[in-house]
Amino acid sequence: MDLTREQHSHPDPGAPALAPDASTPPADGALRTNALGTGGIVFMVISAAAPLTIVAGIAPLAILIGGIAAPLVYTVAGIVLGVFAIAFMAMTRYVKALGGFYTYITEALGKAVGLASSFVALFSYNALQIGLYGLLGAQGHDLLKNEFGIDVPWWVIALVGVLAVFAVAYRGVDVGAKVLGVLLSAEALILVLFAVVVLVRGGAEGVTFGTFSPQALLNPGLFAVAGFGFAAFMGFESTALYREEARNPEKTIPRATYISVAFMAVFYGFVIWAIIVAVGESHVQEAAAKNTAGLVFDTAGKYFGPWAELTMYILIITSVYASQLAFHNAINRYTFSLARDGALPRALHRTNRYGSPAVSGAAQTVVALVVVAIFAVAGGDTYLQLLLWVNSPGVFGIIALQVITCVAVVVFFVRNRTLPHRWYVIPSAVVAGLIMLAVLYVLCLNVDLLTAAGPVVDTIILLCVPMVFAVGIVLAVVWKRTRPKAYARIGGAE
Repeated sequence: MDLTREQHSHPDPGAPALAPDASTPPADGALRTNALGTGGIVFMVISAAAPLTIVAGIAPLAILIGGIAAPLVYTVAGIVLGVFAIAFMAMTRYVKALGGFYTYITEALGKAVGLASSFVALFSYNALQIGLYGLLGAQGHDLLKNEFGIDVPWWVIALVGVLAVFAVAYRGVDVGAKVLGVLLSAEALILVLFAVVVLVRGGAEGVTFGTFSPQALLNPGLFAVAGFGFAAFMGFESTALYREEARNPEKTIPRATYISVAFMAVFYGFVIWAIIVAVGESHVQEAAAKNTAGLVFDTAGKYFGPWAELTMYILIITSVYASQLAFHNAINRYTFSLARDGALPRALHRTNRYGSPAVSGAAQTVVALVVVAIFAVAGGDTYLQLLLWVNSPGVFGIIALQVITCVAVVVFFVRNRTLPHRWYVIPSAVVAGLIMLAVLYVLCLNVDLLTAAGPVVDTIILLCVPMVFAVGIVLAVVWKRTRPKAYARIGGAE
């Protein structure tokens, strides 16, 4: 592959230059160019992580298990992923084709590993996105019933969510970015206001700093919840998927990646520390044990009043919706790139008049509808089964892809020694890869913390990603003999 070539759907280099803020009307089979600036991409990837959902839904469990040093798990995870981003972004100058992990890994490690990785990415993002419909349905049902006395089945709310995600994504990535910007700003604002009010009022036991003490850091539970910290950043790496739609992608993509990681690392650490201060270091673990799901909502109500508790319940629903929309966009672009390369049906490469990969979006919507329908008919638990069981393989898959990408960065720059790059790129890839491999190992050992399931279900969940990867390897080997043209196009080759 020519490392300096642009993807074929880019404008002709000989054509007049576009104004920096001009959005180019797309041709069929092409995404809308110049549609996103740094801010739009940042909103996309941070929304995928669902900050309010992480803080209100997952952080209390992290505090319960990891103790008062739990906020540092999130900040340290952000630092490690920041190091990963340095290595990841170093390849953006040389690998231009749309496809994120898929194209990066293919370029360095070959077409078989690349195709296998693309299948893992597609599977993982779908698992993360579809599993959240369980949380959306459960939270929406509880809100309507408890606050308004309306008893709506969870699956009705989930189905409305599926269609609402498709409707916004259909209108184009720029519309989606604006919607996500509003929703993300609202959830971030209330959490920052909560943290500031807690600190101004002195918390339950004064503004304390036990979180940063050596004793707190020695809590063995911190290792068990390390995966929670990395899971809180899911989706940040999808910045590379918006290369064709970004204005000045050589600068916009790296800038958006670094801003996203830095914001989340500081935001999570600060807000979760404020929660500990609000409840009190001496009994926050006890409080989390008694009311894990409602700890943050109840605490916000005590400091702000009932309106804050209700507002947070509403915003957590919009937070989940924003995350689903962001993941839906990422899934569509993976599907779009695989269809372009012949690994999926060519029809999935079609775009609509808004430059949105609408056929890919419709296919993902159908998959989501089918999964929700299966759980609704079977009477499955929306939280324990649809959310946790479906989400968990996605977490394992994304972290595994990050480890493989670190290997790809090292191989790429060792093989292409003449390509300019900073001296710290390869060490960054090695350090980040080893740490994330250790995190993946710890997650596998403590899989029950994520799934709340038995050994049979846990084994199935752990086998999902290796099985999907193996399917990709086998297909690539078979296609090399039976579909040589399709095999040659893997990774975006012309």
